[in-house]
This record gives sequence, structure tokens and C-alpha cells, in this order.
Amino acid sequence: MNQPLAYIHPQAKIARNVVIEPFSTIHNNVTIGSGTWIGSNVTIMEGAVIGENCKIFPGAVISAMPQDLKYNGEETKTIIGNNVTIRECVTINRGTSDRMKTVIGDNCLIMAYCHVAHDCIVGNDCIFSNGSTLAGHARIGNSVILAGMTAIHQFCSIGDHAFVTGGSLVRKDVPPFVKAAREPLSYVGINSVGLRRRGFTTEKIREIQNIYRILFQSKYNNSQAIRIIEAEMEVSNERDEIIRFIQTSQRGIMKGYFNS
Repeated sequence: MNQPLAYIHPQAKIARNVVIEPFSTIHNNVTIGSGTWIGSNVTIMEGAVIGENCKIFPGAVISAMPQDLKYNGEETKTIIGNNVTIRECVTINRGTSDRMKTVIGDNCLIMAYCHVAHDCIVGNDCIFSNGSTLAGHARIGNSVILAGMTAIHQFCSIGDHAFVTGGSLVRKDVPPFVKAAREPLSYVGINSVGLRRRGFTTEKIREIQNIYRILFQSKYNNSQAIRIIEAEMEVSNERDEIIRFIQTSQRGIMKGYFNS
């Protein structure tokens, strides 16, 4: 059901049961999947591919040109998965020639006034609380929670199941399964509450804790800690994911645990 006061470009591909409220604008080269609701005063610009059963609230701007002086008009995309909720005044920019796309996975909740810059890759089941900001080229894993007003530096990565506390400045990569807080951003434990909610057993949580004790609560550097983890910890998907994340980090890992 499209309101007569909404503008929809004739070449936009809109599923039959999409609802577009008054005063919204849908540009050319846009695809919107079935069951999606577009609130009033939403702007969806060229290159947007929006999945099924999404909800986009008033004031959001999806797939605007990158805020990057190197952008030269190349045809890029913003890809948003299924069952994504985008609240008021969120801005999501499309990609540049680096990745050619900005991606939001399935089942994400992006709260009011968040910004996702060009070439960011966001996994499934993420929650970004109000005012969180991702600079360009950031990579966010699955089931990541950013509390309010978190700011992510460009090219930073955050691993699966991580939790970043409100008002944090993320300048280094945040490994999977952890809680990150303080200034400068530091390890303050694993995200045990989130892991339990997602079905991790007590034994698996203890295994992850033991890995991070070696990495963040000893006096080893990262290379030494990884050698000890590989030698002493039983092989598991979680162990290998942590090792792989640290070994492939581009910006370096956040600080380990310390006492104020």
C-alpha cells in the first residue's frame, strides 16, 4: 500500500505488500522486499537493496552517497537483510570502490540517530543503541551489542558476541565474546550474560574465560599468548575463532585487563 503523497521512482522495484507512508521518497535503482514498512519522511536513495519484513522509521536516510572525498560517483550499494528495524533519523551510507557495498545483516536493531558509514559490514542479530556511530570500513560480527553513543574508528573490527559499553571510543579491534569498557578501551571480562542467552554452556563459557585469562590477564604479549593457547587449550571453534581474529587484526587488539 503506497500513499499518494509518497514519491516512488517508476524504476524502483517494490514488492506488492510493502507499505510506504506519506512524504517518503524512494529513488531509482532501489529494491524493497515483501512485508517491509517504510515510515513517513524516509529517504531511500540509489543502490539500496532492502530485505523482507523490515521496519524503517521516520527521518531515516538509507544509501546516501558516502561522506568520503575519494568517492568518485561509482555505482555502489547498501544491502540490508531481512527483519531489520531501523529507528528514527538513522543514516546508512552506500559503499565506495573499496568494498562496493555497505551491508547490514539479518535481524538487526539500529536505534535512533545511529550512523553507519560507507563500506561497513555488519553481521546478523546486532543491536546498536541510540547515537552509536560506525566510521568507514568498520567490520562488526554477529550478535554484537553497542551501547549508546559508542564511536567506532574507521577500519576497526569487532568480533562475534562482543558487548561494548556506552560512550566508548573504539580505536582498536575488539575480539569475540568479550565485554569492552573504560578509557582507553579495555577488556573487562567476557560477555557471559549474552553468551548464556544465546545458548552457550557453562563449560564453554569457562573455556572462553580461560583463553582470555592467558591473553589479557597475564604478562605475555599477543604472540606469546597465542602460542600458549594453541599448546594448552583444547581445539574448539571458539578457540580458533579468537586466535584467527587476533592474528588477522589490522589495527591491533584493545588493551588487556588493568586496575584503575
